[in-house]
Amino acid sequence: MRRILVLNWQDRENPQAGGAEEHVHQVFGRLAGRGYEVTLLASGFEGCEPRVRLDGIDVHRTGGRYTFSVAAPWYYLRNLRRARWDVVVDNLNKVPLFSPWWVSAPVVPVVQHLFGVTAFREATLPLAATTWLLERPLPLAYRGLPVIAISQSTRDDLVARGLRARIEVIPVGVDTDRHTPHPEGRKTPGASLLYLGRLKRYKGVDLLVRAVAKLAREGLRVEFKVAGAGDARPELEQLAGELGVEDRVIFLGFVDDRTKIDLLRTSWVHGLTSAKEGWGITVVEAGACGTPSVASNSPGLREAVVDGETGLLVQHGNVDALAAAIRRLVTDPPLLARLGEEARRHAESLSWEATSAATERVLHSVTSGKGPD
Repeated sequence: MRRILVLNWQDRENPQAGGAEEHVHQVFGRLAGRGYEVTLLASGFEGCEPRVRLDGIDVHRTGGRYTFSVAAPWYYLRNLRRARWDVVVDNLNKVPLFSPWWVSAPVVPVVQHLFGVTAFREATLPLAATTWLLERPLPLAYRGLPVIAISQSTRDDLVARGLRARIEVIPVGVDTDRHTPHPEGRKTPGASLLYLGRLKRYKGVDLLVRAVAKLAREGLRVEFKVAGAGDARPELEQLAGELGVEDRVIFLGFVDDRTKIDLLRTSWVHGLTSAKEGWGITVVEAGACGTPSVASNSPGLREAVVDGETGLLVQHGNVDALAAAIRRLVTDPPLLARLGEEARRHAESLSWEATSAATERVLHSVTSGKGPD
């Protein structure tokens, strides 16, 4: 195996980039560093270059966020079909590309997570219905292929949808050299909560705003920093105003890596209350920085958070339970410290090196025709 083509909706430089893009570049950037020729086909965005090189990966951009599923096959047929790809890695994290129907090389799907009915919580009815319908043929399109899922929850979802395939779970990693606790153990002076990620409806950031408002009514001040950009921001700002907590819900917008790590280190608690995640990479990044998480007990997150050890899980959508969990942590310093230490230890058990090595092994098993080890 020498030449790898990766299909993913976005690349790391895309303003909408998230955990899936981090996964692609951490894994395949390492494979590129080990001598593989890696090409990524991704969507374009305003002001982008059509061809760039990132992390040793040759990136081709075509179409846009809502047209990539149509543009990608045509771009491949015009520009990439003649290359002798040993394997094509199809990242399923938005609308499926159905690559086995239009590429000639062996395909290995890597599944972050599928939307299912959660699409109706995020998009307009026509767009959500389209997303839901396009996920229906997945068992047919990818049947019999070796599949990589990033969590047991994602694997269970695929099986429940009727996908008959060998599915291997390879968890995501974390860079524990870059994500570390503050060298002086510094935290914000007062109780603080952090959300770091895209501002989308399905992420459930409104639940954290409501929990902070409930705590305010109970006389407990928690400063909530919201780091990230997205189309849900206006609604969240309006909600904070309506609940009277606009003074303690701080919208930071997009932040650079240095600011991101400082926020993860110095916040008391990290919050992630999505209805569904493939894994929840910021949970592990926060843990590596010594910050425990409060998260919804939802697919993906229930694996990223070890309940009672690296953070607390609560019933998704239960604001009272969410507020109680945040209160429990910020009013119990020994508990907060213990969970932060355990979160760091747990993060140290995960690594991008292990993730990339396991991915490489699966790809080799496909190209060699030997099957799984």
